[in-house]
Amino acid sequence: MSRLKSGLLALTFLFAAPMWAQTDASQAFWVHEDHVKPAVVDEYEAVGKKLVDNLKQHNIQDEQWITAQTDDFRYLYVGPIKNMADLDRPLFGSLAEKMGGESLGQLFSEMDQYYTTHFDYIIYLDTELSYMPSGISQTPEGQPYRKFYYLHTTPAMKDGLAKAMKGIRDLYESKGSKIEYRVYRSGFGAPNDFFMVAIAAEDAVNYAQNSVSNQALMGEDAKPVFDKAMDYVTKMETITGRMRPDLAYSPDGM
Repeated sequence: MSRLKSGLLALTFLFAAPMWAQTDASQAFWVHEDHVKPAVVDEYEAVGKKLVDNLKQHNIQDEQWITAQTDDFRYLYVGPIKNMADLDRPLFGSLAEKMGGESLGQLFSEMDQYYTTHFDYIIYLDTELSYMPSGISQTPEGQPYRKFYYLHTTPAMKDGLAKAMKGIRDLYESKGSKIEYRVYRSGFGAPNDFFMVAIAAEDAVNYAQNSVSNQALMGEDAKPVFDKAMDYVTKMETITGRMRPDLAYSPDGM
């Protein structure tokens, strides 16, 4: 997986429009996204598991990510970063030293055969817009199913959308909603401006049941609040997926 080059990052940040800075209310993540050919998903995943096995075998401490697979054959590798300096290092440098650069290169060359495109970007988890009264977690236990809502917007409208989404959070809080969600803002490298809402559930049936119950709980109060948010949305995508812990890696095994 290729990483954003530090020199390009530095130059772009000097001249780009302001982006959302990391604060106590946000956490930055680097995302690598592969669009895999449907016919070779098994082969692609086999290489991904080889990579994870090698990381575990050599006890690599400086790599960490979670992985989501979507129903349209995207694989999203999401790893936390403290700041942009975290990107200024060779990706898998420690692993290359342990298993050999040539062997690692062959692994990635094999993986290159199985996707049509791949790219990197930054997103920010916004805890002020997220609703998780049980505690912020990207991987709630026993809830591998995911529904991702991408709310596309424009630079001129993103502040308005953020304010409207704060209204949605306030509504969920006032009603004591049992559905929890996380909100991410797009950052550097993203193809456009968007807010992504991620909802976890046990499975599709559990998600549908929760949605019906939540609609009844919200009642007529929901429509004007959600309509306000839609005023700032240029396009909405709904994507279904699931978490793939077998394609994730963390030094502590979590």
